[in-house]
Formats: sequence, C-alpha cells, structure tokens
Amino acid sequence: MTEQPAHNPTHNPDNSNNAAAPAPAGQGHNLQNIAAHVLTPLGFEVLEVQIQNPGRPSAVVVVRIDRLDEQPVSIEDLTAASRAVEGEYDRLDPVRGEYRLELESPGAKRPLLRGRHFERMLGLKVRVRGGGQVFTAPIQAVSGDDVTFQTEAGPVTLRIGDFQANLAEFPSEHR
Repeated sequence: MTEQPAHNPTHNPDNSNNAAAPAPAGQGHNLQNIAAHVLTPLGFEVLEVQIQNPGRPSAVVVVRIDRLDEQPVSIEDLTAASRAVEGEYDRLDPVRGEYRLELESPGAKRPLLRGRHFERMLGLKVRVRGGGQVFTAPIQAVSGDDVTFQTEAGPVTLRIGDFQANLAEFPSEHR
C-alpha cells in the first residue's frame, strides 16, 4: 500500500527546477528520526526510510510505517502519517532540492528489526544478510535479541542488530 499525498506530492522549497542533491551519509537516518518524532505519538512505528534516485529530479523519499498496535495499516493511516511527515519535512527542510514523498505499509518484504517483529512472524521464511550469513529460512525461535533460523544446514542463531532480515513469505492473514 502506497500513499502519495495529493495535496503536495513534490517538495521544492526554493521553487527551482534543480535536481535533488545526492543524499549525504546518514541523511536517511536523519529523515527516519524526524519521521519517528512526529509519527510515534500518532501510534505509528517508522520501519525504514529510503531515498530513491538521489541526485536526480525524480528523487523519492519512501517512509515505511507500521502501526504500534500491530493492526493493518489503512489508507486513512497513510494519509494522516503522510501529512504529519510532510509538515515536519517542510518545516525542517532536511532534503535539498525537489523530491516526492511516499508513505507505505511494510508489505510483502517487511523489514524485521526488533524481537517482537520476529515473534510475530515465527515460522515464516525470511531473507537474512549479515553476520557472515546470507540465506532464506523460516524463523524457528526468538529469545531476547537472539533469533534462530532453521536453515538446510541446521539451526543458525544470530543477534538482532548484527544482520538484516526481510520477510520472504507473506502470511496468509495479518500478524
């Protein structure tokens, strides 16, 4: 689910047609902190912020959100979150040049970042990268910050924060 705010789909504070500047190191993290600051009080969790096509006129800032109550993200949620993030980005102007802001629900390739994310998806397959590992396997167990995956070679346990994981298998119903 993607929401592109109809009220202001692009941002160009100086009204020039200059291409968006390349994202400096850490800019995505700063954008994520800004979005989290305004969205957490509204009941949303910012899963990730990506800058697509930096340095081009078609730059896109994508903010992936989930609800803190773990209910499905609705169109109304995306609209409210989009307006809140847009207002704060307009106020702080953290991206140089023109860009389009998009808010999305996590969808099929949901990033798994915290223990509760892995617990919700227990038994489902995830793509894992990091900690010297690259594999796709189901989540077998979660204990604190340790996640165990059932790989073809046997169980592999990794510590949250040492690897990246995204769903590789979408659940048949909301979790």
